[in-house]
Amino acid sequence: MARKSGRNTKGKIVAAAWKLFYEQGYEDTTVEDIIFESGTSKGSFYHYFEGKDALLGSLSVLFDEKYDELRGTMDPDMNAVDALLYLNRELFAMIDSSVSLELLARLLSSQLVTRGERHLLDRSRTYFKLLHQIVGRGQARGELRGDVTANEIVSAYAMFERALMYDWCLTNGAYSLTKYAADMLPILLEGYRVK
Repeated sequence: MARKSGRNTKGKIVAAAWKLFYEQGYEDTTVEDIIFESGTSKGSFYHYFEGKDALLGSLSVLFDEKYDELRGTMDPDMNAVDALLYLNRELFAMIDSSVSLELLARLLSSQLVTRGERHLLDRSRTYFKLLHQIVGRGQARGELRGDVTANEIVSAYAMFERALMYDWCLTNGAYSLTKYAADMLPILLEGYRVK
């Protein structure tokens, strides 16, 4: 029970931080603002994070919470390609509407220079587990090619999503991330669909 409570506290802090980062900007958000918004304590904050900068890597936690939510809304009989497109559309719509370009760029750049944990590549994340589940089921049903491993398909999909986010940041959000992914991601996935 203590573990679940800890996840809830950490999740509250992360959700509050990213809400404030979006509304007020990263620079104008203080640790005290985050503590107040999350309804937690200073001790709880510093138990999970060394400071505000440590929260930059926590965007993956927010993404995984979205994936947990989406897992519950997905039809288990949905075709694997349609399921992957659905996940992408919903996550990128969340990014378009509630994650600032500046913060996403900071997250991506922090993953390039970090010596520690690379959150976006952590295979224990809900993201990777859900992708493996969908791809494995798609292969078992004969929807996705079996001559490549589930790991290879998941790695390509994840790399493509990161590339789309990176390009969106490079172009300073010149287009809708959701719409562009809806145009581009099917091209990748068609290569893995059984003809």
